[in-house]
Order: sequence, then C-alpha cells, then structure tokens
Amino acid sequence: MKEIKMFMFESCPHCKKAREIMAELFAKHPEYKAAPLEMIDEKLHPDIADKYDYYYVPTFFVGGEKICEGVPTAEGVESVFKKALKE
Repeated sequence: MKEIKMFMFESCPHCKKAREIMAELFAKHPEYKAAPLEMIDEKLHPDIADKYDYYYVPTFFVGGEKICEGVPTAEGVESVFKKALKE
C-alpha cells in the first residue's frame, strides 16, 4: 500500500469538492480509509509543495506519482485510492 499525498488550499472550491468526493467514496468503500492519506495545505507547507511537480490544486500523488490534478471527478479521485491500495 502506498501513501497518498493531497496538495490543496483550505479555501479552494475544487479542493472542497475533492473532500466531498472522498467522503462519498469512504461511505461506499470503507476499505479506502485504510490508505494512508496526508492532506497538505500548500499555503502552510510551501517547502513540501516545492518538492513536487504540479500546477493546480487539488493534486493527488500516490507513492510520488501524480495521479489526479485540478478539477476533481469521482473517477479521478477513486483512481487514486485504487492505485494506493493495489500496490
């Protein structure tokens, strides 16, 4: 199982949507909660954010690989958790 890093801004409407999608996925697939998830506010931790190559929030990385970036979709966010739990 690989760690998920989600870069976001607390006030970003797309990040809020990504969190809503995650809550829906957790309700449907409780096993997704087992994936180690670190949510990083880019404004609070620019030093961590600078180490990753991305341009839009929210952005998800699984084990260092960018999986989903920008406007979130249920399919995109779910692919993050499937990838993390697969490996």
